[in-house]
Amino acid sequence: MTEKKIEENEEKKSLSFVEQMVEADLAEGKNGGRIQTRFPPEPNGYIHIGHAKAICMDFGVAERYGGVCNLRFDDTNPSKEDTEYVDSILNDIQWLGFKWGNVYYASDYFQQLWDFAVWMIKKGMAYIDEQTSEQIAEQKGTPTTPGQASPYRDRPVEENLALFEKMNTAEAVEGSMVLRAKLDMANPNMHFRDPVMYRIIHTPHHRTGTKWHAYPMYDFAHGQSDYFEGVTHSICTLEFVPHRPLYDKFIDFLKEYDSEAKLGADYRPRQIEFNRLNLTYTVMSKRKLHTLVDEKLVSGWDDPRMPTVCGMRRRGYSAQSIRQFINSIGYTKFDALNDYALLEAAVRDDLNKRALRVSAVLNPVKLVITNYPEGQTEEMEAINNPENEADGKHTITFSRNLWIERDDFMEDAPKKFFRMTPGKEVRLKNAYIVTCTGCKKDDEGNIIEIYAEYDPLSKSGMEGANRKVKGTLHWVSCDHCHKAEVRLYDRLFTIENPAADERDFRELLNPESLTVLDNCYVEDFVTTCKPGDFLQFQRIGYFTPDLDSTPERLVFNKTVGLKDTWAKINK
Repeated sequence: MTEKKIEENEEKKSLSFVEQMVEADLAEGKNGGRIQTRFPPEPNGYIHIGHAKAICMDFGVAERYGGVCNLRFDDTNPSKEDTEYVDSILNDIQWLGFKWGNVYYASDYFQQLWDFAVWMIKKGMAYIDEQTSEQIAEQKGTPTTPGQASPYRDRPVEENLALFEKMNTAEAVEGSMVLRAKLDMANPNMHFRDPVMYRIIHTPHHRTGTKWHAYPMYDFAHGQSDYFEGVTHSICTLEFVPHRPLYDKFIDFLKEYDSEAKLGADYRPRQIEFNRLNLTYTVMSKRKLHTLVDEKLVSGWDDPRMPTVCGMRRRGYSAQSIRQFINSIGYTKFDALNDYALLEAAVRDDLNKRALRVSAVLNPVKLVITNYPEGQTEEMEAINNPENEADGKHTITFSRNLWIERDDFMEDAPKKFFRMTPGKEVRLKNAYIVTCTGCKKDDEGNIIEIYAEYDPLSKSGMEGANRKVKGTLHWVSCDHCHKAEVRLYDRLFTIENPAADERDFRELLNPESLTVLDNCYVEDFVTTCKPGDFLQFQRIGYFTPDLDSTPERLVFNKTVGLKDTWAKINK
């Protein structure tokens, strides 16, 4: 086998089953070799990482095969939708690094859908039902028992047409009637048992205002919108598998209608389903996410504990790390629960390459270098990122009085404690080797100052600095730093799979998911950083300035630790 053939086989193995199906369609010449996908979010909330998986597939297939991916907002339920959500979705998709061909709305097709529904009524394929939603649900039966026909199923066409027109008036009462397709009440697929096509909603629409009072259901609008736009591959998640026959059925009707209406389409969009992205210790239900926001159980849609794209961005996740994580878990036909630690590992791996290394002390105690001249300072050179030489260097000021981490000192330390303890040497990063000489305590026995002496010939880069010292500590100068608030985040829920728990999900929230430290110090260089910058607080973890941060009040979010210590702690 040739080397080229081997490479082709390996690439084939790496393709998802969705991509393999798309390639098979291309090989057969379907749709004239054209690829067109779409991402169709409902603008009723902010998108989360589960949507990001669909975005990566929808846009990724179009990119890989020279096609186009359009963005279509499924705005068929004005009672839940808002332009705020439209704007956020546009922003999040761009931040993830994707470009759409066109922006469409299901509302663009309201008139076409209405005309199609009228045609179905005239053909005897649809009727107005004036039963309650509860009565309709009861009459649908079960998957093993046939449903019962509505008493309105054989209503005359002219009466159906008149009532359908009435549905679209301000006088129509919400819930008083619906338009149903006349299909098969005995079909084992419950979606075929005379599905509802239109219902009455009087909430003004964010685009069409009060022009419409009757709105199409998702199952009626979705496939038709794909057809109108020329979508070749309708890629969605597994919960739409039972909807696929109805998707195809409505398109069959639409093609028949098309032959009369002369819309000009000559293809059938192909629906392909893949598994949803579910993460441990969080929820993906938009209803539950809405509850968290509306009841102020989190600070908003962009709370860094939320699984939303904007929340992850605010926390300091990079777009590349999210895409890397999605690529690593892949696409299958089986739903799974993905470990949040896998996402954090992808974030950690990506930020290691791009984060600037800086000094910050989160739990400070003062270290006094007693033999360092009072009033003297030195500028120490610090490498911005050892993974990328092009990021350059910056300076950090060294002085007599420093802040170090309280946990880096122990007065009576065990043998393998390689940090600061009386009588032992440690290196202060980018500076000198110092020897601890003791400490000072308050009346309650709390350590308030630590004392040490420095070796003037041990400065980093000097010949005397080459001797081996097991511990290296980070620090900031007391007179050359800024106070900061640091927000530490833990899992949002206390159990691994809150979505599967029968208890009220509010009871499962982790009361310790946010810890605020308000007595931290960061080096001067950090004050130039802004939200969206990636930082590594050396020896602590990855951080980013929060949107609340100002020059007068610095605020930082912890993105992820340097190592995955959470699993070990919570075993």
